[in-house]
Amino acid sequence: MRVHHDIEDLRFLLGTWRGTGEGVYPTIEPFAYTEEVTFTAGPGKPFVVYGQRTWRAGTEEPLHSETGYIRGSGSESVELVIAQPTGIVEVHTGVLLGTSLVFEGSAITTATARPVSATRREIDVDGDVLQYHLSMEAVEQPLQLHLSASLRRVAD
Repeated sequence: MRVHHDIEDLRFLLGTWRGTGEGVYPTIEPFAYTEEVTFTAGPGKPFVVYGQRTWRAGTEEPLHSETGYIRGSGSESVELVIAQPTGIVEVHTGVLLGTSLVFEGSAITTATARPVSATRREIDVDGDVLQYHLSMEAVEQPLQLHLSASLRRVAD
């Protein structure tokens, strides 16, 4: 697959990934979920298209979805923008280190969304295994782990 030269270093992300994860936060009961994530190259453009969907483990009840873009610059500097149907938009700057990405960001929320002020996303890929951690500062709680998952590549 041909990709724009500014995202060549992100090629390791491309594909469909599936697996399981766990959610925790002081204001909620812990939960388990299944997940599918896709990363596709923008058609001749310097970005990767990101899509994510989750379901409650064991019931297939839809939980969450989000979509966004990772923008590369042909260097270690990357950007991530994510929109969620819950009224939250995350804007991140990050760094690419080999096959790991670390994003630090702030959140913009609509008037009816839960207040989220900061997020941190860490993604590590080792071959066909992707692991991530999402930390969140929200509802008057300090930045702390909210989600972690391990996904396996199921399609290129």
